[in-house]
Amino acid sequence: MLTPDNLLLVFLLIAGFYMAWSIGANDVANAMGTSVGSGALTLRSALVLAAIFEFTGAFFFGSRVTETIQSGILVPTLFNLNPHLYVYGMLASLLSAGAWLQLASYFGWPVSTTHAIIGSIIGFGTILGGIEAVDWSSVVLIVSSWIVSPLLGGLASYYLFTLVKEKIFLSAAPLEQAKKWAPFFYGGVLLVLSLSLLLSSHDEFLYDLSLPQILLICFLISVLGAGISARWVKNIGKEEELPKPPPEYQPEALIGLGKVEKHLLRISGQATGDLQDKVFNLLGEVQELAAGIRKVPVADVIHSQFQHVERIFLKLQILTACLMAFSHGSNDVANAIGPLVGSVNILLEGSLSLSTEIPAWALLLGGVGIVIGLATWGWRVILTIGKKITELTPTRGFSAEFAAALTVLLASRIGLPISATHTLVGAVLGVGLARGLEAINLTVTRDILASWVITLPVSAILSGFFFYIIQAAFG
Repeated sequence: MLTPDNLLLVFLLIAGFYMAWSIGANDVANAMGTSVGSGALTLRSALVLAAIFEFTGAFFFGSRVTETIQSGILVPTLFNLNPHLYVYGMLASLLSAGAWLQLASYFGWPVSTTHAIIGSIIGFGTILGGIEAVDWSSVVLIVSSWIVSPLLGGLASYYLFTLVKEKIFLSAAPLEQAKKWAPFFYGGVLLVLSLSLLLSSHDEFLYDLSLPQILLICFLISVLGAGISARWVKNIGKEEELPKPPPEYQPEALIGLGKVEKHLLRISGQATGDLQDKVFNLLGEVQELAAGIRKVPVADVIHSQFQHVERIFLKLQILTACLMAFSHGSNDVANAIGPLVGSVNILLEGSLSLSTEIPAWALLLGGVGIVIGLATWGWRVILTIGKKITELTPTRGFSAEFAAALTVLLASRIGLPISATHTLVGAVLGVGLARGLEAINLTVTRDILASWVITLPVSAILSGFFFYIIQAAFG
């Protein structure tokens, strides 16, 4: 017999799957967007890898208490008299957050899943118990991540790419410098990735290991990876004879003259009188020197070496992309199925528990939903992050992804409220700023920032709309 509770159960399962689908359509771009934009992965390869690692992370490492419920956004006593109100509200929240994420995905906006579901919970909670029903101190912390996340990600990627640029691209021998620095980058990536994986799974699988033992394991993995990468990069470029410039024209000469020309142009716009004349004379000499150097095959040398440098960073970027997909699947799947599981328990057991563990069937539902959402609509947001904000190469994409992963890991360890979506977008912007403001598509950036600001209120309004409909139908 199809009772109201059974009908609610069916709707909850559909809504949970829909929310997981929407997460796959939007949030998975955090992991794969920069890899597609840089050319490290084709869109099809990115979708396949993301599907594998997102599902693996969601199913095997996603059994955590949902942060949305655990954070205490709503006062628990709100549901003491009628626990079914919690079911109505969470069903409304799943539908509203899923709808907003679907709309954002259609336009290619990378928005925060966590903010969408929390905004939805605030919406029905305010309707149910007024503004006193919401723990606004928690909301303030969440909203602060709009500033903290992109700022930290942007600063980290800016300085990381600046390091890559100064130590490798602006050197006289870019390929040799890349080979020298590669083991440190590979070791650092493996250290961060292994720390992220082992610390996030510590409660479930590694409870016999102490923190020092985990750190030692991660350090050994890092050293091993650095050693393997050193042997691999040693032979890059040796399969072909790279062109060499005349000894008097090293690649750094052309790069240095370009920087001098840029500074002189800036000074000429501010100088007057004799100083302006002298600056113009210097500028003419610099441009003449640069033109002379361009007549010799220095540009070919630089281009050929840079291609091999990008080869070194290409595998690094794929590695960071897979880890971000894995971490995202293990963390954000709770945004879809956490509210679902709490509601299902009320319908089956008649009681509300705010610390409900996520069972295997829910993890499977969430993992499959994320993969299907990624496969059907995920390409829209992937193209926004990877191609529309700023032009990316493997070195730039690596800088953005590694900075974002490092920022998220450190923030989660010290308890900062942070959004993976906002962090990654901020990191991409940081790489763009390291190349100059003109390297950033300001129109796309403006649209993304606007979508962040309206996520919370739009989700809240949609949730209130769905809550009224559900309460009228089942209340």
